[in-house]
Amino acid sequence: MEKQTDQTALLMNRLQEREREQSLVLSISTALSQSLTKEEFSFVVNNLLKENLHFDDIIFATANHEETEYQIFYQFLQHKSSENTTYIAKDGFFDLCMESAETVVFDLKNLIDKKNNFPEFINKANTSGFKNAVGICLPYIKGNRNVLFLFYKNPTVFSRESNRIIRAIGMQFSITIRNILVAKEFESKILNLKEANKISEEIKPESNSNQGFHGIIGKSSAMQNVYDLISRVAFSQATVLIYGETGTGKELVAKAIHDLSPNSNKKMVKVNCASIPVNLIESELFGHEKGSFTGATELRIGKFEQAENSTIFLDEIGELPLELQGKLLRVLQEKEIERIGGKQTIKVNARVITATNRSLEKEVAAGNFRNDLFYRLNVYPIELPALRDRKEDVAVLADYFLQKHSAKNGKKITGFSKKILSAMTANPWQGNVRELENMVERSILFAKDGVIKEMNFPEIVGLESNSESKFYTKTLQEAEKEHILKVIKKCNGRISGPQGAAVLLNLPATTLISKMQKLGIKKEHFLT
Repeated sequence: MEKQTDQTALLMNRLQEREREQSLVLSISTALSQSLTKEEFSFVVNNLLKENLHFDDIIFATANHEETEYQIFYQFLQHKSSENTTYIAKDGFFDLCMESAETVVFDLKNLIDKKNNFPEFINKANTSGFKNAVGICLPYIKGNRNVLFLFYKNPTVFSRESNRIIRAIGMQFSITIRNILVAKEFESKILNLKEANKISEEIKPESNSNQGFHGIIGKSSAMQNVYDLISRVAFSQATVLIYGETGTGKELVAKAIHDLSPNSNKKMVKVNCASIPVNLIESELFGHEKGSFTGATELRIGKFEQAENSTIFLDEIGELPLELQGKLLRVLQEKEIERIGGKQTIKVNARVITATNRSLEKEVAAGNFRNDLFYRLNVYPIELPALRDRKEDVAVLADYFLQKHSAKNGKKITGFSKKILSAMTANPWQGNVRELENMVERSILFAKDGVIKEMNFPEIVGLESNSESKFYTKTLQEAEKEHILKVIKKCNGRISGPQGAAVLLNLPATTLISKMQKLGIKKEHFLT
C-alpha cells in the first residue's frame, strides 16, 4: 500500500512538472510572438529564457538561402568581431547541427584539441571557460534555416526538461526570427523607395484628422502604436492576428493592412466564422464539388480560392469548430486546400488575417483551440485598445460620427454641448466604438436643435445605496446581453428588416441571431 502511494505521488509530481512546462512554453511562445524587433527579441531571451534554461551564453545562427554560409542573428554575450561576420556552413559545427534531427552536444575542449577550422566564436567560448555547447536545428521556415547554440560552464545544467522546452518553442523561434528579418528587409526597401521618390508617404497616418489612418479614427498614443504595427506588416505576407473587444474596429485594421499591401488592387475576402452554421463553414471556406452532399447541386468555389493573390480576413476565429482547425492549419502550412468531395489538392496563395475578441491562450489551455494553429496564426499579433483606454479619442470619434450620420439623416447638427462631451468621455463604453456610433446616430434622430444636449447612457448596474458604495463590474457577455435585449425590446421584438434590432446594432441579422443563441437570449426574454 505504501509503495502504491509513493508511485501515485511520483506520478502526480510528474504531471505537475509537465503542466509547469506547458505553461512556461506557452508564456515564452507568446512573448516571442510579440517580439517585432531584435531589441524585443533580446529582452525575451535575456530574461524569460535565461531565467529558465540557465545558459551562460546563447547564439542564434541563420543560414543563407543556399545554406552554404551563415551569420549570427543574435548572441547573448555580444562580441563585436562576430557582428556581420559570414561563416562557412560546412565547418563541422553548424552543418552537423543542421543535418541532425537530434540535439547535438559538443565537448568544447575536445573539439579545440582537434584543431579543426572552427569559427572564431567557438574558440572564444573555449577561452571563456565554457565546457560544452548544445546545438539544436530549429524548424525550417520559408528559406530560413536556423540553429540554436547554448553554451554552459557546467555541463550538467542542460537537462531533459531544457531540451523539451527548446523543442516545444522551436517553431516560434523560427517564425519570430523570420518576421524580424523580413520586417528589416521591407523597412530597407521602403526607405530606398522613398529616397528614390517612387512611393508616396501613404504609410504614414493621413493628415486629415477626420479620416485618421486609412479609415481608422483616433490620435491617441495607443492608436499611434497600432498604426505603426500596421505600417510595419502591411508590405509583407505575414499572417496577422488582431485582438480586441467587440466594437474596437478589428475589420478596419484588417482592411488597412490589405489596402497598404501589394495586393490592394484586389478585393479582400471577408468571412465571419461566428455567423456561418457549423455544417456549412467548411464548404464556405474550401468549397465543394457538385453532388458531394445532399443539396450540392453545383460546384462552389470557397473563400480561400476567391482570395487567390489577395487577402482573406477570418473574423471571430475563436469560433471556428475544433474539427476544422486542423484543415485551416494545413492551408497555412501547405498552402493548399481540398474541396468537399474533391479528389485533388488545389494550391492557394492568400494572405491570412484573423481576428478574435477571445483570449486564444485561454482557449488553448481549455482544449478548445489547437496549440499548433494558435502559433501559426499568432505570427504578428496586433492588440486593439478598448475605447475606455483611449479617452482622448472619444470626442474625435463622436465628431466624425456626427458629421457622417447628420448628412445621412438630412439633419444639420453642428456639435455637442459641453455636458454631453464630458459625459461621453466619462462613459465606460462597454460596446466600444460601435456603441459610441450607435448612440451618436440615435441622438441625432432625437435632437431638437443644432446641438446635441441629451444622450441616454446605459445604466451602471450594481451601485449600492449605502455610503460604502461599490460598483459591480459586469462581464462583457453580461453587458452585451443586456444591451441587445434593450434594443430588441425597443424594436418590439423585431430582429431583421428596416425596423429591426439588427439595423440599430449595425449588425447583419444572421450575426445578431448567432449572438443571441450564444448569449442564451430567447423569445420569452423580450416578448412579454
